[in-house]
Formats: sequence, C-alpha cells, structure tokens
Amino acid sequence: MPKAYVFTRYGGPETEAFVDVDRPRPGPGQLLVAVRAAGVNPVDWKIRSGYRRPGDTGDRTFPAVLGSEVSGVVEEIGEGVEGFAVGDEVFGNTLTGGYAEYTLVPVAITAHKPAGLSFTDAAALPVAAATAYDGVHQLDLPAGATLLVTGAGGGVGAAAVQIARSLGLRVVGVASEGKKDFVESLGAVHVPSGPGWAERARAAAPDGLDGIYDLVGGDVLTEAADLVTDRAKLITAGAPEDVVRELGGARVTRARDAAVLEAVARLVTGGKLDPHVTRTFPLAEAGEALRAVEEGHVRGKIVIEVAR
Repeated sequence: MPKAYVFTRYGGPETEAFVDVDRPRPGPGQLLVAVRAAGVNPVDWKIRSGYRRPGDTGDRTFPAVLGSEVSGVVEEIGEGVEGFAVGDEVFGNTLTGGYAEYTLVPVAITAHKPAGLSFTDAAALPVAAATAYDGVHQLDLPAGATLLVTGAGGGVGAAAVQIARSLGLRVVGVASEGKKDFVESLGAVHVPSGPGWAERARAAAPDGLDGIYDLVGGDVLTEAADLVTDRAKLITAGAPEDVVRELGGARVTRARDAAVLEAVARLVTGGKLDPHVTRTFPLAEAGEALRAVEEGHVRGKIVIEVAR
C-alpha cells in the first residue's frame, strides 16, 4: 500500500507517524497525482497543532496527511476534467496532503509543469511563491517604489523580494543577521531583525516606505504599521485578519488559481525567480524535514523528494 506521513491528532511532533493508506480515487474536477516532490511550509506544522486556515470548515478526519503543495505525474483523472491527461507533469495544491506517494489535487489550483522546471523547484511554488505573488500584486506599487518585507529570509519572503524586484521595486528586507548575505543576494537591502529593527528600516529607506509586506505578525506587524503613511499599503500573511484590520491594513488576498501558478512558473523559467530550495529530504525523513521548518531558521525552501 502507498505510504504517507500523517498526524493522528492535534498536537506536537509526537502526533506524527508513517502509515499505509489506500490509493485515493479522484472525484469530479480532481486529479490523482503520483507525487515526485512535496514542499514543506510553516503552515504544515501549524495545521498539525490545530490552526485552521481562513475559510476552513468542518472537523478534520484523522489520520490526516501533512503537506499542502506537490509536483508529480497525473495517474488518473476525475469526471469532467479537461486539459489534463494521464502522464502529464503537474504541480499544485493538494486536497489530501502532500507528504505521500499519491495525492489528489483540484484542477482549479493545478498547472502543467514546464519542461524547464524541475519537480523539486515546482513543488516549492504553490504555497510560498504564489502567496508572495498575490501579495506583491495586491500592493500594486509603481516601479521605483520602496517595499519593506519582514521575514525576508523565509520561503514566502525570498519569493516576495524577487517578484518585487522583477517589477522594478526597491526592497528592504528584514531578517536575522545570519541571513544577511542571502537577503542581499536576492537584491534587497538587508535590515537585521530584533530590537530596534524599525529604526534601522527607517535609516535604510530615508525617502520613506511605500508599502509593507509582513510575514511575521505580532509586535513586528505593529511596529511596521508605523513605518508607512498609507495603511492601505500594509498587508500581512503573518497575522489574522482582525489584527491587521485594527492597524488599517489587510490580509493577503489569495487568488488560489492555476493562472498564478503558471505566472510564477514563468518567472522561474525566465530567470527572475529562484525558489531557493536549500535542502531536500527523502520521504522516509519527512519528520526531519518538518522539524527543520518548525525550528524557524530555514533559508528559502525545504522540499521532500519522493523516489520512483
């Protein structure tokens, strides 16, 4: 039977386990994908801990497979699906979890993988890069404007910096001192995180900041709000909607469609976006991959590769 890495209840790493699962069957509008690679994201361990994404409804069925994004090969097609065929190489968001040998994906959030894009890099795009793309375009800043990105050294942050730079924006990236060289390699002005970061950001942008893309939340978001005059140009993917609304800003509005996936793939194949997969793990070490992300010190992206 196919293997999958799951969590058996809400809680910490002690709830995780490998199990044998039935091979899923695609329903209408779905594809069964033989997974080649699965991206690892902070939202994975947060969901295991009990976090619900905005819009989540109903109770989760356990065991639940971890993971939100994959690349792979279409094995079976559900009723009413057009534009995909068995054997197609695809990438997208999952319905049944990505840390597995097989998963279901909805065609609405699945795209064909370009030949020049590796399975490993493709698996790093549907969550982090797509979130970055949605946020940068939501801000809609003109070329030459200055954007501040908090959490610039992580998966979403690194993608946001590169996408913003591709649009002609100047970027100030807040990240730990240890990620200075990495953030600067992306084309951003690095500002060390930690106490006093807001004053350092002001010094790095003497002409002011035109927009802020927050990926940290908490006190960092509160301090960031004071750095921008127009609070409509303050967005977050790191804090709840009610928290950022009180500050006059908004959550990132996710498009969650294939068009965004195709757009970020073009940026990668066009040399404007590097997913920066800095480490890979085999499926047998899925727990170690998730621990690396949960500890919060990863540069770029971690991906699980599923051998065939």
